[in-house]
Amino acid sequence: MVEDDQVVRSALIRYLSQEAHGVRSVGTALEALREVAQHPFDVVILDLGLPDLDGGEALKMLRGISDVPVIIATARDDEAEVVRLLNAGADDYVTKPFSGEHLGARMSAVLRRSRGRAAGDVLQVGGLRIDTRRREADLDGAPLNLTRREFDLLAFLASRAGGVVPRREILAEVWGQAYGDDQTIDVHLSWLRRKLGETARQPRYLHTVRGVGVRLEPPA
Repeated sequence: MVEDDQVVRSALIRYLSQEAHGVRSVGTALEALREVAQHPFDVVILDLGLPDLDGGEALKMLRGISDVPVIIATARDDEAEVVRLLNAGADDYVTKPFSGEHLGARMSAVLRRSRGRAAGDVLQVGGLRIDTRRREADLDGAPLNLTRREFDLLAFLASRAGGVVPRREILAEVWGQAYGDDQTIDVHLSWLRRKLGETARQPRYLHTVRGVGVRLEPPA
């Protein structure tokens, strides 16, 4: 838990501990980065108003060193800001003030998604092989250098190979959003296509079904 308000921090630690969670807490972004680099946490609760660094910048730095799920705790309720943070790698957010029960429910949902992605076996679609446990992917034996979000998107589509996956489901399962900008999906699909050696005009694995969603299938 990254929270500089000692009263809030103590109350949440007390609640989470009662719910059988082991909690480590810090009050600055730099302390958080050190902790995440040294320990395999299940989830990070990240306040935005930190004394040494804005939480949005801290999130970017966290994403550079770890795939740990991050829930933003913020007093900012501007929709554009929330969408920006989700697109920057946050898995969910809670708006202050919130209860321990609310935070606990959000944590459970994020952990279900995270563990669901990690619990699967190897997915094979044509020459594309995705190891969801190791979070590794290769194409025709050559490793793919994917970002966290690219990997999650590819793995989710591969788990539904052959079928058209609606965009709203992609936003919900990969970004944890009930709403969002379709451009976010299009940008990540473009990056994935580049790494898979294809284009939107000449797809091999990733096929966009206009107005519906995306289908991943092996090349004919």
